Formats: sequence, C-alpha cells, structure tokens
Amino acid sequence: MQILRVSDHQQKRQFLDVANLIYKEDPNWIRPLDQDIEKIFDPKQNDFFKHGHCQRWILKTDTGEVIGRVAAFINDKKAHQYEVPTGGMGFFECINDPAAAIVLFQTAEQWLNEQGMKAMDGPINFGENDSFWGLLVEGFTPPSYGMNYHPEYYYSFFKDYGFETSYQQITNHLAVRKPFPERFTKIANWVANKPGYTFEHFSKKNSDKFVADLMEIYNDAWKDFEKFVPIKKETLEESFKQMEAIMDEKLIWFAYINGEPASFVVIIPDANQLIKTFNGKLGWIEKLKFVYKRWVGVNRMRAIVMGTKQAYQKHGLESALFIKLKEYVLPLNQYDELELSWVGDFNDKMLSIHEATGAVFGKRHLTLRKIF
Repeated sequence: MQILRVSDHQQKRQFLDVANLIYKEDPNWIRPLDQDIEKIFDPKQNDFFKHGHCQRWILKTDTGEVIGRVAAFINDKKAHQYEVPTGGMGFFECINDPAAAIVLFQTAEQWLNEQGMKAMDGPINFGENDSFWGLLVEGFTPPSYGMNYHPEYYYSFFKDYGFETSYQQITNHLAVRKPFPERFTKIANWVANKPGYTFEHFSKKNSDKFVADLMEIYNDAWKDFEKFVPIKKETLEESFKQMEAIMDEKLIWFAYINGEPASFVVIIPDANQLIKTFNGKLGWIEKLKFVYKRWVGVNRMRAIVMGTKQAYQKHGLESALFIKLKEYVLPLNQYDELELSWVGDFNDKMLSIHEATGAVFGKRHLTLRKIF
C-alpha cells in the first residue's frame, strides 16, 4: 500500500470518489456534494484556516486502486485547551481492511505529532460541529444533510487503534403530524401568551439583525460548556449564505423577552432528499433538478441548532418556539419528520426538551480521542 498527500486535481478527485467504492452496496448512503467537502480544504472559503491548518491523504494499493482517505487538522484556538495538545482527524473512508485503516490512522497521527500534538479527536470536521462530525454507530438510516454516515465496521477500526469515546451525540426524530404531549402544549401556549414575550421568524431582509441576535444568544447559552469558543458573526453569515438555496425563513424562529433576544431554533428542509441522486455533483443539470425538487418539496426537516440564554433556560421558550413552528408547518401538509440533531450527551437540558416534545431516538454518533 502507498499513502499519498493530496496535492493535485486528480488526487482531489480520487479523495472524493473513493467514497463510491466504500458505499456502493449501501442503499442508505447519500453522497455529500463535492463542493461542500472541497470548501473545507480551501483557505479562501474556510475561515478556520485563519487560525489553523490541515492536510489530507489518499491510500492506494500497489496496483494503484484508491481504497481509503483521511484528513488531519489543527484548530489553534482549541488545540491547547485540553490536558494535552489535541488535533483532529476526519473524512475517514476505508475498505473493510484493518491494515489499511491502520495506515490511514498512523498517517494522521504522525502528521499531528510532527505539529506538536499529543492526541487527536475524530472523526471531526475542520469547521463547526454542525456538519461532518462524529462516527455513526447506531441508526444506520438515510442521513440528513451534513450528518456523517459510516459503515458499521468503522467502529471496530477506531476501537482497535486505541480511540476512546469522549462523548456521544444523540439525534432524535419527531413525528410532525403527531400532537405534542398535553403538558408540553399547555406550557407552550402559556409561555407564548405571556406579556412581553414575542416571537419572530427569520427574514432575509433583516438578516443582519437576526444573525446578531443568534450570535448573542448562542454565545451566552454555551459559554459555560468546557472548551467553548464563541462563534463569530462572519462564521454565522457564511452559514446562512450556504443555507440560502434551501432555507425557509419560517422554519427559523427567535423568542424575545421585552425586546431582548432570548432563544432561537434553526431548522432547514433536508437537502439530502434533493441531492441523493446527484452523486456529489452540482452542475447545471443537477441545479435544474434541485430547483424542481425544491419546488415539489421534501418531507423531512433537520433542526441544526437551538439555544437559549442561560437566564431564560427555565422559561419554557423552546416549547413556545416549537408551537410557532407547528402552526406554520402543519397547514403545509408537506413534512412528516423533524430530525433533532445532534445533541451531546452532556447537554441534559436540550435532551430533556427533545423528550418533552415526544421525540424518539434516531441515531448515535461518537466523538472519539486517541492519546498518542
């Protein structure tokens, strides 16, 4: 076997296309758009290069067949916040061959070690954790847009190499047409009608305001979580820009208390239902198909992120936001499922909200760590 650093156009194409070999017999897999993956490795499009760097490789047999890939990266803002300097690895794909997996893991480890790292987390993304993050170990059903999907045998590769679970990410599924539990609905309606409590959905015309409100809420809500790094306005603006093609303004809601931003939820239609036949491409033919399928509509949504300022986390605002969403969604007679993804097992409050809505378990991803 030979490991090659990705350095030219052909190798970039091989890095992307090897996934077709891994999943050719798996009807549940949906290939991510090539452009979404390539953005991760483009310093002009990924802000994380301003405070980090990365490298990627492909693995070939002696006869030249590409059988695996991996990437490694260092986020300087987080690398030294742990007990030992910690980098990341991700975008791992490999045929069912433990020897090949070891070569890929060792390559990432060696590069990170040369950069002064003493451990690596994986599989993670060189970017925010709302996409391409975590190893799927339970719930092998069609993934929603941005969510990692893997063969079942990957878990043994990671364990055998010495990775240990740092935390779990839980995804729950909510049947849209099923009524909320009575207690949840009672609380939601009471909160929605309290004096001084107002609710607004996102508007592209006032995007600056809503992006600023989301940043204010998010950074307050997560500030006490270990290793939290405040999100920047530029990062949020780029995220909303990427969502524009599939965004429905009335699926993104904010709650205010006496005019102060207090809580939010960001939900998008599941773009994977639109792109699952595209094989990663987005040329003009695929764009025409995308527009048509977007007009026809999809039946699943994905909740990307929710947040509530710490001072208001016991006010029931999340329940009121879900009621506002349902008031809009049900008359559409379009959506069947809302995927509530993904919540760390350390986030008891958010998992309790999922349970209160009547959502049921859907998937489990793991973020693992290997100490060198």
